[in-house]
This record gives sequence, structure tokens and C-alpha cells, in this order.
Amino acid sequence: MSQRFQIHPENPQKRLINQACDVIRRGGLVVYPTDSGYALGCHLGDKSAMDKIRRLRQLDDDHNFTLVCRDLSEISLYAKINNAVFRSIKANTPGAYTFILPATKEVPRRLQHPKRKTIGLRIPDNKIALALLEELDEPLMSSTLILPGEITPMTDVDEIMDKVGKQVDLVLDADYCGSEPTTVIEFIDDMPEIMRIGLGDPTPFEVD
Repeated sequence: MSQRFQIHPENPQKRLINQACDVIRRGGLVVYPTDSGYALGCHLGDKSAMDKIRRLRQLDDDHNFTLVCRDLSEISLYAKINNAVFRSIKANTPGAYTFILPATKEVPRRLQHPKRKTIGLRIPDNKIALALLEELDEPLMSSTLILPGEITPMTDVDEIMDKVGKQVDLVLDADYCGSEPTTVIEFIDDMPEIMRIGLGDPTPFEVD
């Protein structure tokens, strides 16, 4: 059974953040809160932990994994974006959006969509997630905690412990943190296309 840390949603305890990052650096798989529900996170370069996420969620090879970033400088390191796209993302982050963008060579091939060579990137509006990212000093490889056959993220931490506690190494318990997935925006030839409407307001990305 995984460890469970009770962590304050507004003032996350630095000691617990440091311990969680140690787990991630050692190859652990963690459940952590975001602004759109709980997510699974692991070290960017850890293939074994990524494979655990695939098995837990029963994902196919076409799944777009997401790099959860602390700020725009990390997004521009891992994705190819021009000034207009950069400004559009900057105006709407942090927030409940996932942006699908062409990946740079900094992104491991196994994290990219196998055909389109894209990667999902997002900057969450959640103090615990941002504290983790600040301490790690790099993005988290991440996937929303949605179990096979479900369409919304898990929200109840007792249920998370019961259903996935044996498959993860740590659960950061911040109580309820939302249950609506992110809005997904894919930039195709630098033009936004709304792929999924979720918590984030799609209006800024609508094209006439």
C-alpha cells in the first residue's frame, strides 16, 4: 500500500513536498492534486513509471502524455511555438488547459504522439502542483487519474487509496480538488483547435 500525505491545499508543507519529490526522483509514481482533479505523476525520464501509468489506465500507444510545467519558459523548451502562440498561452495560464504542441528534441520520443510527434503541456493553477514543480526544477510527466471505463477524474482520496493504492508509491491528499478535466487545445499550423471542452473556458481559443 502506498504512503498517504495529508497536505494543505493553500500552504503545502515544504517537508512533505520535499519528501514527495524524493519519491519521484527515485522512480516512484505519485497521485497529486491539480486544478482539474487528481493526476498521476512521475519523473520525466522514467520509462518504468510511465509504463505503470499505461497499465493502470489501460492506455494505448496513441495516448498523448502531458508534461506539467511550472512556467512558460519550460513550455518553450519542450514545444515549438511562435510568438503568437506563446502570447495566447501566456494569457491563459496558469489554468485548466492542456495544449497539444509540436515537440522539440528535448522531449523523449516515447512521450510524443507516435504519428504526429506532439506533446501535451500545461501549467496548473494549483499550489501543491506548482510547489512540486518548483522543488523538482523540471516538468512532471503526467496523466489525469481516470480509471478505465470512466470519463471523469477520481476525486475521493479514500477511494483512490482503495482502488490504486497498491499500484502507486504516494498519494498527496489535499481533499477534494475538482472533477472536471482540462480543456484541450491543439495548435495545428499555429492555429488553435478545440479538441475537448473541460474546465478551462474555450472562448479565447475559438476561431471565426
